[in-house]
Amino acid sequence: MQRDSGAPLYEFFAGGGLARLGLAPDFACVFANDIEPTKAAAYRAAFPDDDMRQGDIWKLNAADLPGQAALAWASFPCQDLSLAGARRGLAAPRSGAFWGFHRLIEKLTHEGRAPDVLALENVTGLLSSHGGADFTALIHALDDLGYRAGALEIDAALFTPQSRQRLFIVASRQAPPQFTASGPVEPFHSPALRAVVARLPDALRKHFVWWRLPMPPKRNTSLADLLDDDANVAWQSEEQTARLLAQMSPLQSARVESLRESGARAVGAVFRRIRIEHGARVQRAEARFDGIAGCLRTPTGGSSRQFLLFVEGQNTRSRLLSPREAARLMGVPEHYPLPANQTQALHLVGDAVCVPVVRWLSHHLLAPLAGAAAARKIA
Repeated sequence: MQRDSGAPLYEFFAGGGLARLGLAPDFACVFANDIEPTKAAAYRAAFPDDDMRQGDIWKLNAADLPGQAALAWASFPCQDLSLAGARRGLAAPRSGAFWGFHRLIEKLTHEGRAPDVLALENVTGLLSSHGGADFTALIHALDDLGYRAGALEIDAALFTPQSRQRLFIVASRQAPPQFTASGPVEPFHSPALRAVVARLPDALRKHFVWWRLPMPPKRNTSLADLLDDDANVAWQSEEQTARLLAQMSPLQSARVESLRESGARAVGAVFRRIRIEHGARVQRAEARFDGIAGCLRTPTGGSSRQFLLFVEGQNTRSRLLSPREAARLMGVPEHYPLPANQTQALHLVGDAVCVPVVRWLSHHLLAPLAGAAAARKIA
């Protein structure tokens, strides 16, 4: 893949570099870091000419970071902020890696070469983690470093056929009025975000920024548009499909039967989840046939894998979503080299950011903010 051109970028918790794909060509990565060896290897395979520093962010020093970046991106770990991670919060080991990032920015600030713009990405669970205390602590930490911070929630479904709501915290040395709104605006500022901002201490709330972001054009692709040809995929057996259908609730089963009777071809995305029914834990297969995939996850177990269910009259088939199909749902170009190992590829993609979401954010907010900062320095 070609080397980027644009304003200098530091990319932390870089994974396979999907944020970098979205930030190009506005920004050019000059330093990348991730702790996981498999993700670092995938990053180097995609961007072989660039400096990927594999290792713990806590072991990095300001001297490791070249020059001065216009933007620092940090998709810090979400496990301790999600339901799957028991909501242990920013004090827990994985999501607490944010403080390692904060430490580096603090050191760069003391050296006079901190980026003018920061962008942090995580799950929307950060808003409710510890009753909003973790979000408040993060905004407070950025405020203490001299940044004006705001947050936006963006669903990947605006761009690709995948339901994937994520929180983007953007912090800038300045908040020029052309990039801000007078108050929250749907769909980027949800009631949950408004509520947690309303509970911020007065000083923080006065500094909080409602960033302005235009709505993208209406998406014109559906899940079926991004799937591999039927002849090039591995189908489950009839028995496996029957077991998947048997795990559906009566309501879900009735929906599938209605599709069969219609005779139309329908493609649904299916996850298996544990539900409590009549006091007992029951594994259910839950399908959606609205043309959108469920949120991609990291494949930590069989229930985390997303299935596809094809209903074509009385013929019903099923299979797993492939890594390349998952990559398309994240807006990843076909030439991006996915890891050969299927589990590693799905883990890399399911733990990443949606490329067109980042590109929209970059083009309409991050790059203009960085440009305004550069103009102020020249003036």
